Amino acid sequence: MNSDSFELDRLNHLIACYPQLRSQTLAEVEYKGNLYPLIRAELGSSEASVPTVVFVGGVHGVERIGCHVQLAFMASLLARLEWDSSLQLLLSKVRLSFVPVVNPVGLLRGTRCNGQGVDLMRNAPITSTDKVPLLVGGHRLSAKLPWYRGKSAMERETKALIDYVSSLLTTSSSVIVLDAHSGFGLSDHLWFPFACRQTAMEQVGRVYRLKQLFEASFPHHNHYRFSPQSLIYQTHGDIWDYVTSKQHTTPFIALTLEMGSWSWVKKNPRQLFNFAGLFNPQKPHRYHRTLRKHTVFMQFLVDLAASRTLENLTDKQLSKLDRLANQLWYE
Repeated sequence: MNSDSFELDRLNHLIACYPQLRSQTLAEVEYKGNLYPLIRAELGSSEASVPTVVFVGGVHGVERIGCHVQLAFMASLLARLEWDSSLQLLLSKVRLSFVPVVNPVGLLRGTRCNGQGVDLMRNAPITSTDKVPLLVGGHRLSAKLPWYRGKSAMERETKALIDYVSSLLTTSSSVIVLDAHSGFGLSDHLWFPFACRQTAMEQVGRVYRLKQLFEASFPHHNHYRFSPQSLIYQTHGDIWDYVTSKQHTTPFIALTLEMGSWSWVKKNPRQLFNFAGLFNPQKPHRYHRTLRKHTVFMQFLVDLAASRTLENLTDKQLSKLDRLANQLWYE
């Protein structure tokens, strides 16, 4: 195995330093004669049928800040575990999983795509029911163009992530995923499926309830724009669309945190002349502020999962929440 990336080295360092982490290599990706691992690290309960929260980053290699947000939260939890008895109790009730480096070769190369030129978030075997934006929505024209979907087979990274989350759906009482990205707009968005069609996913009321609870609990932290991704633009091949579309009885919510990188460019226009600057904060104070600002929401997801609040909604409650969600996002 070869590393050569800060993010992968940081993840391996945390695994080496904290025996509480249960790590596994989900796949190895070959690039120029070297193998790069896709690693997951779990923390908390290992019991079957507990709620699980999965923190994902690095699907697009150029969006390094997503990896760093997940790794920073992971490191904070591990440091607190040494003394924080309330966190120790909390983690006896929930499983946390970190997959912060989904696209290790993309991170190494500083590219959106993987080593085969494939955009992993356009690579899942699901096709939009409506017309998608040219190129941006995903295409099969050429790997030399951005947003290339690849051929019919899934890339190793895509398949490994989908298989892992699918396995969690069989061993968890519920699963919440937070997948961190950057690069769209001036605001921070929280998108949920579907990106491939303008219809509501099953039991969308659970997302509506999550939104309600977060905004009521943290009224001065309300800087996220919740919406189905299809309200912004539609795409082929979204990983979370594909997992959501599969039949499963376990409550499942996949959220994509899209950090509004244009705000960093607006404050520091020189970032326009640096490709990585279009997706990542370059000034140290903005970088550290970004690592801090999403901690509240990430901890909220852990607390919410452990409480089983979304799992325990009655059919009557879900029906009402589904109706409210449809009124807000689809009518």
